[in-house]
Amino acid sequence: MMLAASTTILITGATGAIGSALARHYAKPGIFLILQGRNAAALDGIARACTEAGASVSTQVMDLRDIAGLQQWLAELSIKRLPDLVIANAGININHGSGRRGEQWPEMEALLDLNVKSTLALVNALVPAMRQRRSGQIALVSSLAAYYGLPVTPSYSASKAAIKAYGEGMRGWLERDNVQINVVMPGYIQSDMANAMPGPKPFLWAPERAARVIAQGLAKNQARISFPFPLNFGTWFLAVLPAQFSQRILALIGYKG
Repeated sequence: MMLAASTTILITGATGAIGSALARHYAKPGIFLILQGRNAAALDGIARACTEAGASVSTQVMDLRDIAGLQQWLAELSIKRLPDLVIANAGININHGSGRRGEQWPEMEALLDLNVKSTLALVNALVPAMRQRRSGQIALVSSLAAYYGLPVTPSYSASKAAIKAYGEGMRGWLERDNVQINVVMPGYIQSDMANAMPGPKPFLWAPERAARVIAQGLAKNQARISFPFPLNFGTWFLAVLPAQFSQRILALIGYKG
């Protein structure tokens, strides 16, 4: 999608590494940014930086797991200022913890509510107005972990696989409505979330580099924006191989769970 001077861009999870880098990447005169996050102080800092770059900025401090609140906010946006581009980036990660404790259900439920439920609710709320307008683009941030479940983060992998499958299905369904859906599948990005994840982190990218690649892929309307190479090819290949070989490879490189 070629960005027009009046483009409105909504970014959820704008206080995270990728979200904030994307906000700064798009910030320029003529662009209206709608930035959502849970940390008010961090969100204000990002908004100031984007304003200084020339963008107009609106912020929304909200926990997206409040589905009723999310739906009400998006209903208002659909009437007052329907975004041209939406980047559904909000998400969290959990792992088994120390001593092979295992994932805990309250954490699993919170992860699924944010990573999956709120993302599907966001798309469901905005698509009707985009279909009526016959334009719009929604990027769903998944992960390379969607290709094959990592033993160290099974629930996170499952949530991102759900987003990948949903985005692929919705892209095909909305094609005739001129509404574009793109699935973004990053590898490891320098962030607090990545630091908290156990196991090796090969081909670690800076958030700014990831933002540039995502923006380029969205401008070309790529169905799947996956990076970096060769990690994207390697994770895809894990899904192709028989499971016994994939599990052995993961154990050899340090993902033993």
